[in-house]
Amino acid sequence: MRSRAWISTFSVALVGLVLTGVHLARAEAATAGGLPACKHFSDVKPPNRPAGASHDAKSKGPKISLSGRLPAPSGVAGTYSGGKVTISFNRVPGATAYRVWRNAQSVAWVSDWGQPALTATDPNPCRHGNYTIVALRSDASDASTGQLSGAYRLEDSGKLAAFRLAAGTRLNYKVTSYNDQGLTASGYAAGLGKCAVDARFIPLGTRFQVAGYGWCYAADIGLWIQGDIVDIWLPGSEADNWGVQQRTITIG
Repeated sequence: MRSRAWISTFSVALVGLVLTGVHLARAEAATAGGLPACKHFSDVKPPNRPAGASHDAKSKGPKISLSGRLPAPSGVAGTYSGGKVTISFNRVPGATAYRVWRNAQSVAWVSDWGQPALTATDPNPCRHGNYTIVALRSDASDASTGQLSGAYRLEDSGKLAAFRLAAGTRLNYKVTSYNDQGLTASGYAAGLGKCAVDARFIPLGTRFQVAGYGWCYAADIGLWIQGDIVDIWLPGSEADNWGVQQRTITIG
């Protein structure tokens, strides 16, 4: 079983705030347009992995169903001011807490105790960061993690705005593979159709197709997944057999 450089939800929850403090300059820009560019969450430099011959995967990525999960919070709004981004959102019935990510890095955990308003703060924002919010239940099932919200990008105006890559967009990406078990960075169980991305460019929750594999749901991140690289999930030795391929991905 091949080991992959990745970070689980538990790890992200523990180190997300530390990583942002280490790798992102503290935001003291007068406007959001003056913020530093978003960096990858790790300083690890991936090895050069040249693409080999293209061949299709035996197992195919299905279009992941999110039914049975809590809906994503609505009414998301955010403003950059005083070196931080303050985000507000609506309560989701049945949720006991909420997670807020910036580029798949954990920036806030908000417990729902019936407070009048739900807010989260990112003290270390970066230019054009993609924010994702999810509602959580208190049970330990896979479905306790709700549906990921669409991305909300920090615009130079200082406001968050809904953002998605246009459906049909075709990108030429290097595609690697992994077979790790357990939870992805988003909190969903790893498996076919769950893929790791660089969330600065492909936000969490994005659906896309990979030639020769099938559907992907952007649910994970990885130390080596930087820039135009996607990591697909395949079982057992199929992950090794995939190797490294240059493939077209199409936003769904």
